[in-house]
Amino acid sequence: MSNPGTVSSDHEELNTGSLPKSEPVYLSVGRFGKAHGLKGEIILYLLTDFPERLRRGKILFWGEKHNPISIQAVRQHNKGLLLQFSEYNSTEEVEILRNQYLYVNAEDLPALPKGEYYHHQLIGIEVYLNNGEQIGILTEVLETGANDVYVVHKGDGKEELFPAIKEVILSIDLDRKRMVVQPLDYYDRE
Repeated sequence: MSNPGTVSSDHEELNTGSLPKSEPVYLSVGRFGKAHGLKGEIILYLLTDFPERLRRGKILFWGEKHNPISIQAVRQHNKGLLLQFSEYNSTEEVEILRNQYLYVNAEDLPALPKGEYYHHQLIGIEVYLNNGEQIGILTEVLETGANDVYVVHKGDGKEELFPAIKEVILSIDLDRKRMVVQPLDYYDRE
């Protein structure tokens, strides 16, 4: 399951992160640090697994208002990437980006291989046991290092955690917004 970043939206319904289809979804790929050099470069601390997609000519969005911005140059930096944008030509001009987040439009993301999902695709999905019993709604994906963990909000206000491993996650149907799980034998469900 891949991690491109976080979902950014003003949508609050049920606090699931699910958005109306008409509203664009922006995913954070990094946070700007300080300006670098004299040509308007700025450090980007990466929050994406796919930094190779940040290349010259790519249109991205910055800040809470998702202002469009075009990459003019990219180069490696020991803390992330150094980016230069067509819209800014000096250190003073690019300082407006400092501590702001950089986003991509979710519609621009490439398709993942079968069986892999972006985190934002899973938020809001209904979770069922393999016997058909509904457990709740997936509200968060935790990255633990070994595997992701899905946080499922139950109707009684409690949360249940499921490791994202093939023995537990039996199926995911994005079209039907449905996930089927089989808790591990040692897992005590109350």
